[in-house]
Amino acid sequence: MVGVIVDFEYGDDFDAARVAAIAHEARDRFLDLPGLRQKAFTLDEANRRATNVYVWDSEDAARAFFDDALIERVTGLYGVRPTVRFVEVAELVVASSRR
Repeated sequence: MVGVIVDFEYGDDFDAARVAAIAHEARDRFLDLPGLRQKAFTLDEANRRATNVYVWDSEDAARAFFDDALIERVTGLYGVRPTVRFVEVAELVVASSRR
């Protein structure tokens, strides 16, 4: 498995509500994406950062998704160019459902 960590670093123009709305609007596009196991949209208001974390079945699937066109598209959407890091997932824990 491969993880991809995508950081959007903002200055004083960070708008958490705007970034949360982007995540809400994009959510359904990732539900049946081939090769994607999990995705989390995160906000770090104190550090004016949004981070998206992906877990993919394979590095090939991850790298195919993160092409230059996608980076340009999300740069326009979020208003800042992201940094993208590929990492090896040593172990993935999925908590059981809680009721």
